[in-house]
Amino acid sequence: MEVETNTWLLSTDEAGRASSSVTEVVAAFHRTAAAIRGRVRGMGHRGAATFYVWHDAQAGQLRCSTGSVPPEALSFGGPYTASDDLDAIVAEYLADESPGFVLWSDLEDVDHRAEQAGTEPEIPLSVWVSDVGDEGGTRPGRR
Repeated sequence: MEVETNTWLLSTDEAGRASSSVTEVVAAFHRTAAAIRGRVRGMGHRGAATFYVWHDAQAGQLRCSTGSVPPEALSFGGPYTASDDLDAIVAEYLADESPGFVLWSDLEDVDHRAEQAGTEPEIPLSVWVSDVGDEGGTRPGRR
């Protein structure tokens, strides 16, 4: 329930992406993390809480969420890497020329033998994390 309630999907059209800068979007996420940190602490929450941002390339969206878990326990179904490089995540989103679509030219042949054997390596999703709980540690994304 926490994931559904606290996850937000952000997208824009081509003109919106073209008129947005990485610096502006990153600053907005840092302000959001600071505001959430204040709310979480103001509510008297004791324990871990993480605000996190990722680029969902398949949906063509930036997504963000807050969970009462540490960065290593986020609710993703596949591998992910906690990152302190929010600029790269936002830049990837803003540079996406066909959000939500995979161009034919970007498709690659699949070795079905490796796929059937389950040896296909998964590329971890890069996720920017910010500690917004009462632990106040120096995790990636903390400012």
